[in-house]
Amino acid sequence: MKSTDWPLVVVNGGNLLNPGWYNPSLAGIIPAFSLAVSYSLAGIIPAREGLCDFFTSVAEITILSMTPERRERLMYVLKNRQPDLTVVLENVFDPHNISAVMRTCDAVGIQEISILNTRIPRHKKWGARSSSSAAKWLTVHQHDNAEECFKQLRQRFPLILTTHLSSDAISLYEIDFSQPVALVFGNEHSGVSDEIRAMADGNFIIPQVGIIRSLNISVACAVSLYEAYRQKNLAGHYDRQDLDNAMKKGLLEQWTLNPEE
Repeated sequence: MKSTDWPLVVVNGGNLLNPGWYNPSLAGIIPAFSLAVSYSLAGIIPAREGLCDFFTSVAEITILSMTPERRERLMYVLKNRQPDLTVVLENVFDPHNISAVMRTCDAVGIQEISILNTRIPRHKKWGARSSSSAAKWLTVHQHDNAEECFKQLRQRFPLILTTHLSSDAISLYEIDFSQPVALVFGNEHSGVSDEIRAMADGNFIIPQVGIIRSLNISVACAVSLYEAYRQKNLAGHYDRQDLDNAMKKGLLEQWTLNPEE
């Protein structure tokens, strides 16, 4: 055995199958791991530092084999996730608009978004080109019942605001994003429905001085979320860790199975 060889174990559902030796100069752990994932049979881990124990999930094995740089990047993203800010998209037709919103959500640290479809079928896929694969890093809740959607939102967000031009609408810049807030954006043609506005706590607008008093939904969402980012950053929200340990662990295991960007 050479000094560069690592003890190797192959585990299947927690059962030790085949101890051996692994030389990193001859083979990579990722190709072997990918084969294991493809067949959902086993994972391969080096038995270093007392790690040749029983592992029950593919993700746990991947975490151990992850490069320090990738783990550091994922932990940094998890640290900056903001569970007290979310977006709801109501009956948005174009999946590319949804994907663009997802990309902005990921950029500002939003983890969970809700897709509410009461007038159109559920979306089966998003516009991958616009999202730059952002969907795989987010927790996406799809709803076809408005009351059920709002019931879940109310458990965590005491303030729910819709984008709608009305006499009682407040400016985006009057919203206090230091508190939990859910922002609702309507579809491309008719905006937020009367039903949803009645269930929300109020309306907000993005100040504009042009002839055309409207923005594309993905643009409106980006402008709104970066105002939220500005306020939350000033308030120190990105300097604290808001996700609970169970959620962080679950997301880390899920993300490790995603290919690197």
